[in-house]
Amino acid sequence: MNEKIKFSIDGKECTADKGTNLVDAAKANGIYIPTLCHLEGVKPAGSCRICNVKINGRFMTACTTEVAQGMVIENNTAEIQELRNIIVETLFVSGNHFCPACEKSGNCDLQALGYRFKMMVPRFPYEFEEKLVDAESPKIFIDRNRCILCKRCVRSIKSKDGKSIFAIKGRGHKAMINIDHELANRMTDEEAQNAMDTCPVGSILRKERGYLDPIGRRKFDRQPIGSEIEQAIK
Repeated sequence: MNEKIKFSIDGKECTADKGTNLVDAAKANGIYIPTLCHLEGVKPAGSCRICNVKINGRFMTACTTEVAQGMVIENNTAEIQELRNIIVETLFVSGNHFCPACEKSGNCDLQALGYRFKMMVPRFPYEFEEKLVDAESPKIFIDRNRCILCKRCVRSIKSKDGKSIFAIKGRGHKAMINIDHELANRMTDEEAQNAMDTCPVGSILRKERGYLDPIGRRKFDRQPIGSEIEQAIK
C-alpha cells in the first residue's frame, strides 16, 4: 500500500501517494495547476515554468516537485497568476501564434490558457523570428514558428523499437526541435495523430488532418482548460 502524504494547497487540505508530483497530486484533489510541458506518466522536464507555485515562500515548478508531508503550497495568488500571464504572453510573442489561421485552434493548450488568463493583447513586442518548417515526412510536418520547446514530443514519441523520433538540436535561443526522417517515414496514421495530439500547440501537425473539427466541437470549445479537473471533485 502506498504511503499517503498530507499537504495543503491554498488552504485546502489534500492527500496523495508518496512520490507523486504536485501537478498530478493537485489534479487528484480537484485543483488545477496549469502546465504546457507536463504529461502524466512521462518524466517531467519543467520546461514551460507555467506550473510555478510557491512552497514555503519559494517559487518551484510543480511538475518536478514531489509532495511532502505538511507541505504548504500557494497556487492561486495574484503574484503567481501574474507570473503565469507573463509566461503565456512571452510564448505568444516569441513565435507565430496567429490562432484564427492555425489548424490546432480550439485544440491548443496555449490558446486555451490565453483565454483562461483573459489575455487580450501581449504587453511585449512580437519578435516574428522566421524559423524553418519541415514538411519532408509523409505523415506529419513541423512548424517551428509555433514550437514552444516544451519537449513533450522528445520525451514521449518513440518508434516501435523505442527510438526517439524527435530531438532537441542546438542550445539557448538557437535550440529547435529536430526530427529523424527515417523513423518518421515509418509512422502510421495513428502514430502521426498521436504526435499531433501530444503537441500542446500547432507545431506538429498531421498532414491532411487540419480544420476537420468544426467550431463548437473542438476540445476547448466544449469546456475551458482545467475545468474538467476543477469540476471532478465537486
